[in-house]
Amino acid sequence: MIQSVVYRDSKFVADCPPPETLAALRQDSAVMLWVDLAEPTAEEIRLVMQDLFAVHPLTIEDCIQDSPLPKFEEYENYLYIVAHAVDYSRLEKFSTTELDLILGKNFLVTFHRRPLKAVQTSRERILRTPGILVRGPDRFAHTLLDLIVEHFKPALTELRAEIEAIEEAVLARSKEPLAQRIVDVREDITTLRQILRPQRELAVALASGRTGFFRPKLLPYMRDLSDDLVRIEEQVKSWSEQLIFVFRLFLNRSSHETNEGIRVLTGLTAITIPLMIIGSWFSMNFRNSPLLASRPAYWVAVAITAVSTVALFIFLKRRKWL
Repeated sequence: MIQSVVYRDSKFVADCPPPETLAALRQDSAVMLWVDLAEPTAEEIRLVMQDLFAVHPLTIEDCIQDSPLPKFEEYENYLYIVAHAVDYSRLEKFSTTELDLILGKNFLVTFHRRPLKAVQTSRERILRTPGILVRGPDRFAHTLLDLIVEHFKPALTELRAEIEAIEEAVLARSKEPLAQRIVDVREDITTLRQILRPQRELAVALASGRTGFFRPKLLPYMRDLSDDLVRIEEQVKSWSEQLIFVFRLFLNRSSHETNEGIRVLTGLTAITIPLMIIGSWFSMNFRNSPLLASRPAYWVAVAITAVSTVALFIFLKRRKWL
């Protein structure tokens, strides 16, 4: 699907003009275009990227094939940026969505395979307040990147709630299976950290002014964006350490429960020691043993066995070994 926004002389002109009119608008130096490709078809990709903006084939290939890490590449007529948005729900699996940005002097092309809150929010703002002046596509690009970082927060809130729920379950000695739950959250944190660090490095590189596609007055905003990513990365790092502590606590609890079971079994085995000793002694059938010929000796042996067993049981209970 192709969605586009047209600005002329920094003022909003149109939303979603017919695709066939984009070529004429592209030639107007006073026009700024934002073209969004959401789940595009091959024909839409060819129309916008190849015919309209003459994007390099390698860039088109990178857009079609998801990149595992954020990055940016500078070409003669545009800057290609790959960013990742995150989504997390305690009921669903942690997921990321790639957003490709192609930033030119008077245009911005965005490409994504799934709906993105950052793109949707930007369009809603434009349609809600069309009178706002837009000074350039680089500001549009910064707005999208800033919204991606802003939308990290709900995912981070959900992730933190999940870690705290696991910690409470471990401390409460919950009987639910926690091992797989801990492993899943650990994988989510690892994925998030793998995205955050390159994305922070991307923001730092863009804020350094190494590329000419972001005007100098926007560089402080890019530095603020990198600072936000640093704070998020440090927060996720602390959660990772907290989860390791929770996992160790879970292992200790599991080991303690296992030891408890072994201790009980050992105590029960110890109770049977008098029975085994006395029974083994009389089962020897010694030829010269006077007890074997005495009928009262049987009841004496039974009494000794019962008393010693009860005494041993009481001793183990007092020592809290049972």
